[in-house]
Amino acid sequence: MNYQNRIKSFFKKPHNIILVSLAFILIYLTVIPMVTIILDTFTVHQSELMRVKGSKVGDFTLYHWVKVLFSSTSRKIFYEPFLNTMIVSFGTCLIAISLGGFVAWLVTRTNIMFKGIISTLFIFPYIMPSWTLAMAWLNFFKNSRVGGAPGIFTALTGIETANWFAYGPFPIIVVLGLHYAPFAYILIGGILRNMDANLEEAALILKASRGKIMRKITIPIVMPAMLSTFLLVFSSAMSAFAVPAFLGTSVRYQVLTTQMYRTLNGLNPGYGYIMAFIMIAIGILILGINQKIVGTRKSYTTITGKSSNISLINLRAFKAPVSVFLIIMVGLVCILPLVTFAVESFIMEPGNYSLDNFTTLFWTGKGDPQIANSEPGILRNPSILEGLWNSVRLSVVVAFISGSVGILAGYAIVKKKNSRLSLMVNNLAFFPYLMPSMAFGAIYLSMFAARRGFIPPLYGTFALLVLVGAVKYLPFASRASVGAMHQLSNEIEEAGTIQGIGWAKRMLRIIIPIQKSSFLSGYLLPFISCMRELSLFILLVTPSTRILTTMLFQYNEKGWNQYANAINLLIVLFVVISNVVVNRVTGASVDKGIGGQ
Repeated sequence: MNYQNRIKSFFKKPHNIILVSLAFILIYLTVIPMVTIILDTFTVHQSELMRVKGSKVGDFTLYHWVKVLFSSTSRKIFYEPFLNTMIVSFGTCLIAISLGGFVAWLVTRTNIMFKGIISTLFIFPYIMPSWTLAMAWLNFFKNSRVGGAPGIFTALTGIETANWFAYGPFPIIVVLGLHYAPFAYILIGGILRNMDANLEEAALILKASRGKIMRKITIPIVMPAMLSTFLLVFSSAMSAFAVPAFLGTSVRYQVLTTQMYRTLNGLNPGYGYIMAFIMIAIGILILGINQKIVGTRKSYTTITGKSSNISLINLRAFKAPVSVFLIIMVGLVCILPLVTFAVESFIMEPGNYSLDNFTTLFWTGKGDPQIANSEPGILRNPSILEGLWNSVRLSVVVAFISGSVGILAGYAIVKKKNSRLSLMVNNLAFFPYLMPSMAFGAIYLSMFAARRGFIPPLYGTFALLVLVGAVKYLPFASRASVGAMHQLSNEIEEAGTIQGIGWAKRMLRIIIPIQKSSFLSGYLLPFISCMRELSLFILLVTPSTRILTTMLFQYNEKGWNQYANAINLLIVLFVVISNVVVNRVTGASVDKGIGGQ
């Protein structure tokens, strides 16, 4: 009887009901798919019957593992793409942390000019899709040896760019490094901005040099943020698909994601599931390392309330040059890509940038029989408009589901903090973030291609895109909500409870209004991320569910570059304008939710 009373008492609390419900749902949507994809690596698939002799669909086999890891073709199939992935990931981390950390230090610790403008513009590359800079790089630096018509740089200077500079690992690393530098800027900048100035003041009183203060005080304090940035950027770069596809495919530079796309879309799905599993295993390892290192340091206190007067470093003669250089750099990274998309989308003959070669055919034209199979301009193209509508409604539905569930998860996790159930739900909610997007899409392709109990086959349906998007972007919403709930005192809700106000009313009238901006960030992040997503949906879309990003990729593969650039500009403008409008109306912004801030 006592046991039954304890159960009744447990489920009388709304946060316990939320935690138990989320635990079951997230186990089904994250753990079981993992088991499914592992089983698929040992299963014969329909397209593999000719190679796995004497077998039938569904039979157990070690064929895929032997072929991928231990055969004469393993080097090309797996080991070269794996090595390339590691090179790209480490190189991306080096650029992102060095650049983002340096700009964060300049903005928070020096008397540099234009801080507001630099801070705003530096976040811009993260708001834009990652392939934006990749396409801009191709538009600017492609050469006639691989890219057909030369790029803008060659047209302006007459200098033909080298293959290694235009394609392959170097531009992939540079582009991804620039894209993820805002991670480092936000995480490291937040620590530097809130760090107790007494530490540095004491060192200055003791006549320590600025260099020694940097080495002995500043860097050790921001080390946890640098480590978190390294792990997040490494995981994100490892799972990147669009940038390696745009910049590496033409010179056959394969990474795990592009190789997985080839195998899952070809005749070797078993190979692709093995690569997906390996990438997920690396993601789990990264999460474990992060928790292990964070757990070894018991205090991260950087705000003591004793001093907030930061002694800014005087750059003296370097102040103006460094400020101007930063403004120009972030301006080029933010504005130049949009200019190249606009230019490339208006030229009739690629490589010819004279004014008489400009046309509106690819925007508003009815189509030319000699160009792209008479494809109409994107603003009057029914397929493009349908893709835009699918992208918008998918992003809105995904944002609503993941944002709402994220608020509930954040509330319950904090209310029951440090309990096993809370920790489990917290880890399960964050886990999809560390799973590479394409691998995550592969899992749901494997799991929901056939009937699962009462759930019918979902492949080719809009519901599958919503499901995979909502689960994948739940970490954004849950991190933002957990951070918001940690800032709220329990007394606020207890006051409502004493007044007899029900839980739903307390949430809608007290808790959500107080932290409206942070909660709205939990909706905005999934919306923007979904709107620009390619890797997650590339394996799941069908002609009836195609979205703008997958259409952009298909147009680019067909060589219809003007249409691809026009679509890219349309996506970027839509995402940026959406972020600005929501920020103006509600105060919510992308940078308030990155990294759980």
